[in-house]
Amino acid sequence: MLNPKLITLLPDLATFILIVNEGSFTAAAHKLGVTPSALSKLITRLEQALSVKLFERTTRKLMITQAGQKIYDQCLVMINAAQQAVELSSSDHTEASGTLTVAAPEAFLNSVLQPLVVPFLKQYPEIKLRLRAADGEIDLFKHNVDVAFKLTDKPDENLVLKELAKTNLVLCASPEYLKQRGIPKHPTYLSQHDCLYLAETEHDHIWSFLKDDEFHTVAVTGRFAVNQSQIRLNGAKNGLGIGIFHDFVVQDAIANGEVVQVLEEWTIKSNYHGAIAMQYAQTKYMPARLRVFIDYALEHLRPKLNR
Repeated sequence: MLNPKLITLLPDLATFILIVNEGSFTAAAHKLGVTPSALSKLITRLEQALSVKLFERTTRKLMITQAGQKIYDQCLVMINAAQQAVELSSSDHTEASGTLTVAAPEAFLNSVLQPLVVPFLKQYPEIKLRLRAADGEIDLFKHNVDVAFKLTDKPDENLVLKELAKTNLVLCASPEYLKQRGIPKHPTYLSQHDCLYLAETEHDHIWSFLKDDEFHTVAVTGRFAVNQSQIRLNGAKNGLGIGIFHDFVVQDAIANGEVVQVLEEWTIKSNYHGAIAMQYAQTKYMPARLRVFIDYALEHLRPKLNR
């Protein structure tokens, strides 16, 4: 039997999720059209009802407590179920229409997904597609994402997984650069070369290599660094140095002879390797827009990535 007390708490729990997602009472209040003080009172009421502290509040920052995080995780399940109920009661589950949000790492988004956008939208004119570059971890529920592509050997066990292909990192440079500077025969030789790296963090110039039981870490330097794969590839094509790329980024450039792979026998260690995984939430009533996108991606991406 449904507890009447629970019914009164449901709106407050939904508001709690919004506050966590927005990161402040002020931002959440703006979305809801209420005052921050009204939300503060709501959270105080909810904390009293649950007999637990949800936030640590300071004048500068709002931080969720450990107990609050557990409640938040459970509330996400509730919100997802409510969303499914809304979709079931509408035409969303039968007609391929509405907004679809897809997240993917920048390199994959530019090199693999981008060419599919126009033909997909032409085939499904009632769908609005939102693409989001996301190189770090992404929570589908928290960030309101329908499908996430990940480059990982540890996919989210709580989501449906469709593996499209395996991906590896490769080391490439232009033929002209290698002719002038020589071909590195060992990872340690890279310290004598110009290298192209991301420059996102202070450790991006530290490259790690593995072959059998042999492991080497090399600190590389170079005149050009950029955290955008196509710009970095253009730098390699134009002789600015040796760069690390996902195989799907450089497969055409290698085939065309614009760049040459080096140190092929070595495995490059990184957080972004393993499987190319497409993941989405488990649902019995999948919206048609999501179903057709998943089918379209499987049909067109698997052959491209596994050639």
